[in-house]
Parts: sequence; structure tokens; C-alpha cells
Amino acid sequence: MYGKLLRITLVPLTSLLATLALTSCGTSKDTRNKVLVSVRDQKMLLVRDGVAVKSYRVSTSKFGIGDRPGSNCTPLGRMEVARKIGDRNPAGMVFKTRRPTGEVIKPNAPGRDPIVSRILWLRGKDRQTCNAYGRCIYIHGTAEEWRLGTPASYGCIRMGSRDVIDLFGRLGEGAEVHVIRGPLASTSPGSAYASVASNRFHGKGG
Repeated sequence: MYGKLLRITLVPLTSLLATLALTSCGTSKDTRNKVLVSVRDQKMLLVRDGVAVKSYRVSTSKFGIGDRPGSNCTPLGRMEVARKIGDRNPAGMVFKTRRPTGEVIKPNAPGRDPIVSRILWLRGKDRQTCNAYGRCIYIHGTAEEWRLGTPASYGCIRMGSRDVIDLFGRLGEGAEVHVIRGPLASTSPGSAYASVASNRFHGKGG
């Protein structure tokens, strides 16, 4: 009788602890990593613990900046990674409505411009970006890698497949994405990164 009562008590307790563990995991945010995106430079800077660690070429919207629904513009301001989609899919996997189609294409495939490889769906954090999630603003891979470095998207932030897969593995959900109008060098991490890169180019430093 005592053993049966103990089992009855432990089963709900175990379920409760499992639920709490899942909830805890689900609400944790990536506060160590963030990215800065410069519309002027058409570059992205990955920042970890306040220090810039890597830069990538990107494409923001060819229609300019803004957050009005239907504008096809890239929002200017602070957002965060709300969802990560596409883990373990091969580079070049084509996505439609955020689902892999099974088709894999090579970079710069003639006449093709789908979303490929990975998707990081963004959610706005201020008034300037409040429509981002509903507008389906992503960081995603592009098949048109030859356009990177120039404004070419319909609102999203495009990256090469290799780069977006690398970024996907470094950023967690909740990581901040800050799109700025000016150059990356106007920010503290960007200025420090540019200085280090310049020293390496000229053979200075350790």
C-alpha cells in the first residue's frame, strides 16, 4: 500500500519537474552574442561578449529601410532571433514557407532566387521594428551570392550559404540583431575590429 502511494505521488512530481526543465530551456536567451548589420557597408559583424569576432557580406533591401507592411524594406533598429529554422539541412536546401522542399541548388544557379540553407526569423524590439516578425523578416541564405555586398533583398538580410550556416551555429534564439544606417566603423566593436584587421593587413601586432 505504501509503495503504491509513493508511486502515485512521484509520477506527478516527475512530470512537473520535466515540464519545469523544458520551460527553463525554452525561455533561455542568447545574451552573449549579437550581430550588427550596416546598411551602408552591406556587412554584418558578429559580436561575442562585446568583442567583434567575424564579419560577413550581406544584402539588405533594394527598396531601402523601413518597417511598413508591404514596403519590402529592411527594418532599421533592434530585433532579436525569434526562431531558428533549417538545422542539419545541407547547404543550398531550398525553403518554401519555411519548410525544406528537398531541392538543393548550387550558389548562383541561373535564374533562381529562393531562400536557401538556413533561416533566422527576427522579432522587433522597438517601435521601428515592431512589424518585423509579422512581415517575415529573416536572416537567410541566398542563391544569388553574386549580389552580396549590394542591396538586393525584399526586406530580409541575405547571406551566402556557407556564412549563414556558420552564423546559425553561433547565434542562439534571443540574440540581438541591430540594423544601423551608418558604417560598422562608427560602432565601438566595429572600430576595434577594423583596427585589428588593418594591423593584420600591414603585418603589425601579434
